[in-house]
Amino acid sequence: MNKIVMKKVLSEGVKEFEIESPQIAKSRHAGQFVIVRANEKGERIPLTIADANVEKGTITLIFQEVGKSTMLMGSFNEGDSFLDVVGPLGKPTHTENFGTVVCMGGGIGVAPMHPIAQALKQAGNRVIAIIGARSKELLIMEDRIKAASHEMHISTDDGSFGVHGFVTDVLQSLIDKGEKVDLCVAIGPVPMMNASCKLTKQYDIPTVVSLNPIMVDGTGMCGACRVTVGGKTRFVCVDGPEFNGHEVDFVELVKRQRAYLPQEREAREQYQHECGHHNHH
Repeated sequence: MNKIVMKKVLSEGVKEFEIESPQIAKSRHAGQFVIVRANEKGERIPLTIADANVEKGTITLIFQEVGKSTMLMGSFNEGDSFLDVVGPLGKPTHTENFGTVVCMGGGIGVAPMHPIAQALKQAGNRVIAIIGARSKELLIMEDRIKAASHEMHISTDDGSFGVHGFVTDVLQSLIDKGEKVDLCVAIGPVPMMNASCKLTKQYDIPTVVSLNPIMVDGTGMCGACRVTVGGKTRFVCVDGPEFNGHEVDFVELVKRQRAYLPQEREAREQYQHECGHHNHH
């Protein structure tokens, strides 16, 4: 169980694992996530199920090495197993035929966007995908996003590939060209989701965001993942992870995301030191 059958490096610090998990592969829906623990001491990390293969009984997880636990996970190889993989958790994406849907993914947010684009395409929507990254080297999953959409646009902050600018610039140009968008899905770093929602609000385009705040138990008990949506407190793990982007309090979300930065930095440096990755400045 939970054995890694395939490992791939997608870009610097971004790893993709295919993990044996037949139950989850069978029962998951787009938009849901799992919580994994690498070992007894590992913290619980929520990761969106980027894809699943029912025949093989595997799920695909894609994550970025940012802290100690994700670095530890990243050091695993094919044949190794995770201690726990719990899921599927969260509410599935609400899919119906909306018409034309723009799915926007920024950076690592392209991974959770992938199953949503797949499901919306399957439901009969015309899916326009816009994926962005800081530079060409950091783009992930282009081929899979292309297969999950009818039309794909790429932007990079530094102009090294595709449109020079942000995913919001691409959306703006689609709107300017007269593209009628019935729904927008935006997943990525908080500033990117916030900017996307500000833009879609001007044009009254309903927008769904998928949030990834700090999470502990994933069952709604601890409240670590609370966010304010439409003036009400919501728990991302059970009420989400998807919400109406025009109602999310992004200012509060940014503050909460930063709450543990010093501890996260300390754990990461300690881990790198123990592993002998000395950074000489």
